[in-house]
Amino acid sequence: MNEHAPRFWNTHDEALTNGEADDRDPKGRRMSFTDWLRVQERAHAAFGARVALVAQWDAPTPDEDWDVAALVRHVIEEQQWVPLLLAGRTVGEARSRLEPLGSDLPAAWERYSAAATRAWASVDPDAPVNLSYDTVPAAAYLREQSSDVIVHTWDLARAIGADDALGDDLVEAAWTVFAPQKDTLEASGLFASPLPIPEDAPLQSRLLALTGRDDRIAA
Repeated sequence: MNEHAPRFWNTHDEALTNGEADDRDPKGRRMSFTDWLRVQERAHAAFGARVALVAQWDAPTPDEDWDVAALVRHVIEEQQWVPLLLAGRTVGEARSRLEPLGSDLPAAWERYSAAATRAWASVDPDAPVNLSYDTVPAAAYLREQSSDVIVHTWDLARAIGADDALGDDLVEAAWTVFAPQKDTLEASGLFASPLPIPEDAPLQSRLLALTGRDDRIAA
């Protein structure tokens, strides 16, 4: 059973939790809810493509607390919550409806990724979503969830020796979520300490450095 409750790591930022963030990508384009739905779909496709390549489930990942199986389970579990919370259930109500994951993680990913994607496509962007210690608009939860999958796609790619280039569109989208929080991400307890990195480094490198990851180190 998935016992952890979905956390929202934007709670320190009132503008984000109120759905009022300056949601512009690095090129200055404002991202709409529809744009984020596309990002979510592409992020899930990218993660799923790496899941399909996994041959060694006990291989280490960039997060020293997880092997590949634990990483994939974490991302699947986050998707299990999405349809339940978007339907207006509380964390307690949703937890009671979660199903334990079996050993076939690729099949579980396909199932719960598809269910989450359908739920996002039908939700009102302003609908309140109850998370573990905050209530946020669905649009804000979508940004957080999509960005989390994007970063974990890099983790999984590195762990299995697959292509770890995330693509400009996904990197730019996640940057709009992580960059405004660079001073408080570590305090959330969900990410490692940010790493120093030159300002002229590629955007993917700067994004990952915000979460304590370094793609400049050979896999």
